[in-house]
Amino acid sequence: MTTAQNAFDQAVERCAQEPIQIPGSIRPHGFLLVLDEQDLRILQASENAQRWLGIPTPALIGCTLPELMDQGFDARRKFARLPEDEIFPFHIGDVKLREGAPCTDNLRLLAHRHDQVLIAEFEPCRPAAALGEHDDYYPLVRAFVSSLHQATSIEELLQQSVLQIKRITGFGRVKAYRFDTEGNGQVLAEEADPGYPSYLGLCFPASDIPRQARELYKINRIRLIEDANYQASPLIPSHNPRTGKPLDMSFAALRSVSPVHLQYMRNMGTLASMSVSIMVDGKLWGLVSCHHQQPRALDFRTRAACELLGSVLSLQIEAHEAHCATRTLLDLRQRIVHMLSAMADYDSVSDGLLSLPDVLLDFVGASGAAIISAERCDLIGHAPPEALVNELVQWLSRRGDDGVFSSDNLGRDIPELPALAEHAGGVLAVAISQIHSHYLLWFRPEQVRTVNWAGQPLKEVSAQGNLSPRHSFDSWQEEVSGFCAAWDPLVIDGVAELRTAVLGIVLRKAEELAQLSGELQRSNKELEAFSYSVSHDLRAPLRHIAGYSELLSEVEGEGLSERGQRFLKHIGEAAHFAGTLVDNLLNFSQMGRSALRLSDVDLNALVDNIRLEFAPDYSGREIVWEIARLPKVIADPAFINLVLQNLIANAIKYTRGREPARIEIGAHEHADRIEIFVRDNGVGFDMTYASKLFGVFQRLHRMEDFEGTGIGLASVRRIIERHDGEVWAEGEVDKGATFHFALPVIR
Repeated sequence: MTTAQNAFDQAVERCAQEPIQIPGSIRPHGFLLVLDEQDLRILQASENAQRWLGIPTPALIGCTLPELMDQGFDARRKFARLPEDEIFPFHIGDVKLREGAPCTDNLRLLAHRHDQVLIAEFEPCRPAAALGEHDDYYPLVRAFVSSLHQATSIEELLQQSVLQIKRITGFGRVKAYRFDTEGNGQVLAEEADPGYPSYLGLCFPASDIPRQARELYKINRIRLIEDANYQASPLIPSHNPRTGKPLDMSFAALRSVSPVHLQYMRNMGTLASMSVSIMVDGKLWGLVSCHHQQPRALDFRTRAACELLGSVLSLQIEAHEAHCATRTLLDLRQRIVHMLSAMADYDSVSDGLLSLPDVLLDFVGASGAAIISAERCDLIGHAPPEALVNELVQWLSRRGDDGVFSSDNLGRDIPELPALAEHAGGVLAVAISQIHSHYLLWFRPEQVRTVNWAGQPLKEVSAQGNLSPRHSFDSWQEEVSGFCAAWDPLVIDGVAELRTAVLGIVLRKAEELAQLSGELQRSNKELEAFSYSVSHDLRAPLRHIAGYSELLSEVEGEGLSERGQRFLKHIGEAAHFAGTLVDNLLNFSQMGRSALRLSDVDLNALVDNIRLEFAPDYSGREIVWEIARLPKVIADPAFINLVLQNLIANAIKYTRGREPARIEIGAHEHADRIEIFVRDNGVGFDMTYASKLFGVFQRLHRMEDFEGTGIGLASVRRIIERHDGEVWAEGEVDKGATFHFALPVIR
């Protein structure tokens, strides 16, 4: 950050700390008395009270209010009109001062309770005709309310409001502007007399209204400054005797304003101004701002009418926005239901959303989207490249926040991924799993726009380090880049609703899978018990058949015809094959029943022993062995030995006829797993049928070409899955196959 920017930020902060609610003075077109509520004794008085009452201000302290009023002043009756819960200045009546006072005209008496005292403010009664104001505001207010009901947009509401307020007040220019999320205000409606500069469509920077001024606008809905050149009248004494601190004048109609703001008005060519707050959902939505080139005073009744119009306008805007929000939410929820229905029809959330790409994009008004699951990254529409999306997901995972993440400026909010901003302006992201890195992401493109400011927004900093009011309000253009269209808070809430609904679907599917898994486990146990029993009981009779056929061949073989000997040979071979099949089935059933005995396993030693064991089977054949140095794993040695036996035996068997046959055994070490592979240049297989390879009795080649029971690879899968690993294969017909198994790294 530059030194100039630091100085500006510090000046803004000092400006925001100015105690404008305790200025210690008032504007001098009236006077103020601070009273003890019990006996109406004067505790403080504005210095200019002497001009009205004809008594030196210090001498007023300790007097009671009735002493200063004419003999017809009934204090009890007057102040009885003040509501108990009223915090704003309340007109309790018109009064006359004591006989002999310099002021002989009637005065408006406004009173309110605050800061442990009763604050009484006195203003001249100004005849409406003398000011060009209206004596009866009811017809105007009624017409105004009627016109607001007919408005179809916020711009129309504001335009009707500035028109009526200008008609009531006679100010030379009345404009209405709305604050954005950063506090900048854009003028959306304006009515102005000839000779007044137009600010329609221009923006005013947030720094024009400091933070504490915005807070006062929220609690005090109207503020009038009659003359920017006024000389403030201080309070005597300076501190409230009840608190020992400066009097809090947050609600006082006569409260003095910041000298910085007065200079701001003079720089704008405005000597009188009035602001009416527009409050929506308890927040400062905008302002109606009135300007006049000459000093201008308004009677209390006129101010009250404008305040009423501001309240009606606020309610109408709130109703309009609530109606729009309801329609938006309805539209969002209709799309959520549509997407949830699609998810329910598919096996996965990703497939369901991919079936409705337009709905997924229109849901948040995005140009691109990404669906991230454990297995894949699916891109939709105009999304950044997959590599950048995966980097973004990793960045989101490191944040550790399961809520919705939104950014309308990726370059500003995610500086760690500068390349991402080259492909999108903003992102909306949400995690849809509480365990895995599964995300939904939406992207919007950058929208370069031109902002028309009412003068250059950056204020100057004085030598004392304070902000200087802007001098120029001529239209000044700024090109803003790097931003996308802002994400609507309702859309962000809709995404949060979608996440909750998706998690519900995933949870329900998980419960269904858990139930199915339990049923499958019970079935598997029953099948294992059945296969173990059957295979165990079949071993003895099959051995008897094989043994007796061999005995019959030896004893009676010479007496049998050639045909009988052939039949006897077939019986022996079939009995031998059936015995092998039963033995394999027995081993297969035991794999699910036997406990794993984990220890360090030297894969190199296992491979060497298996090659030595199979040496007679491939004697006379030319086999080129390529065996890399294999890592140690933590597993059950006997079971892993059986896995390697099956894979190496298959490689030897299915490379028959290759001259030379090539068998490669190697490994890849990853952060969380160790992968072993056995590759050959044999007959291979069609990948279309790869899913059948590891099933029981599944064969892709004829028995006449390659012997086997069809249980070996099923055994491999069962063993590896019991080790929490995975198996897979790749092949191409007549070009060989590669079988992989991966075991988790146990630390």
